[in-house]
Amino acid sequence: MTRQQPLSSQAPLMGVPGAVPPPGGEADWFRGAGGLRLRAALWRPSVLQAEKPRGTVIISPGRTEPIEKYYELAGNLLARGFCVLLHDWRGQGLSARLLPDRLKGHARAVEEFLDDYSRLIDAYSQQLPKPWLMIGHSMGATLNLLTLQSGDDRFAGALLSSPMFRIRTGKRSMWSVKLAVRWALRNGKGGDYVLDNVDDPFSHTFENDALTSDAARYSLWQQQLFACPHLAIGGPTWGWLGFALDAGERVLKARALKSVKVPVCVVQGGEDTVVWKQTARWAARRLGRGRYVEVPDARHEIIMEADALRSVFLQEFDELAAYLAPAKG
Repeated sequence: MTRQQPLSSQAPLMGVPGAVPPPGGEADWFRGAGGLRLRAALWRPSVLQAEKPRGTVIISPGRTEPIEKYYELAGNLLARGFCVLLHDWRGQGLSARLLPDRLKGHARAVEEFLDDYSRLIDAYSQQLPKPWLMIGHSMGATLNLLTLQSGDDRFAGALLSSPMFRIRTGKRSMWSVKLAVRWALRNGKGGDYVLDNVDDPFSHTFENDALTSDAARYSLWQQQLFACPHLAIGGPTWGWLGFALDAGERVLKARALKSVKVPVCVVQGGEDTVVWKQTARWAARRLGRGRYVEVPDARHEIIMEADALRSVFLQEFDELAAYLAPAKG
């Protein structure tokens, strides 16, 4: 792959009272696979102006999630002396959408996402002090681990939150879901909502739809969504579901898991209703240097959870960072 061209004009970062971009950062556009315009944002720790940063953390959000949802985590990492790179995956946030209907959560192929991620790192590599650590949530966590399995040796370690290794399919068997996906894709239905479920994000409520037990953090995210409706994503398409199943099957191959030699910690919510925690535990134990930590009472979005639950995730980061990028003194 040829090296990326310099980043283009500055991109916006949205904010609402209580959830504004941390100081010391800026967003830009870069070109992903196929020339799609994608958004990324880089922060440098202002508190260490006279010191060399400890390293860089690259954060990869989950499905539907934009950069804006991770301001708090970015601030936590900046306070620990790390540069932070956040990005919008293709098809969400302010990155280019894949269908005319912006609310459709769509995807085509795993390779496109992995190519985008590689181009992101290439575009920013000269600005990112090492060591590099990955943080990924759900879909982002799965794509991060696939990147490591592909042989990318530029990263020192990874912290994965509720990885989307195997999604829960409710009362439907995985076999029947895969059969339905194959039928939909073969019959040109890849861009249609799964089971015609639009899942309007503007009608969501904490009581019925929250993936965290923290009402305050959920409310801040809803305020961001209404302040910038372009960030919103609705239900997944058959194309996205096919992509998710394919990514999960690839990442769970035993040989691929054993090939990952850097430290990888999987932090899994004990009350997750989106992905199977048993699969996350199984995969973590087959990684070359894997660690599995389950957080009782935590739902799918551990990074957005109540302080007592979220602190487990930050503690795991601190232990990983102390080993890979120890602070001076």
